[in-house]
Amino acid sequence: MRNNLERLIKQKVPFKSPKVKAEIGLIYISYLLNINQQDFFKEYQITSQQYNVLRILRGQFPNPVNINLIRDRMIDRMSDASRIVDRLQKQGFVTKQTNNIDKRNTDVLISEKALNMLLEIDVKMEYTESLLGHLDGEEIEHLNVLIDKILEVK
Repeated sequence: MRNNLERLIKQKVPFKSPKVKAEIGLIYISYLLNINQQDFFKEYQITSQQYNVLRILRGQFPNPVNINLIRDRMIDRMSDASRIVDRLQKQGFVTKQTNNIDKRNTDVLISEKALNMLLEIDVKMEYTESLLGHLDGEEIEHLNVLIDKILEVK
């Protein structure tokens, strides 16, 4: 059995249990994925949170979405969805307008510019080396099953 995690985090003593090792491993992998995403999205001058919002909006397109729906669907629920949308608007990736029915709500619609950028990102992501790149299809499927099982308690 390889001890890649221990080597990478320079841990000399064994983990207290396989469960602790798995949890630390997931945290470490999450960190690596975040770093890779930050580097990848720099070219597009967006953050991973902005990308997440744009994907949510694309999924609802051509219908506008209110900020609460965006907030509920975001992966990072600690992010300030309103500020993220404001930054995306300044970049021309979304438009905002007051909801006709409830004036307290704002409707957000993804722009053609953002849709085109997401298409470009989709293609580039397909061919960009990933942490999961050395796993075969069966291993990816197994990983997805494990992820779904872990998330059953959520």
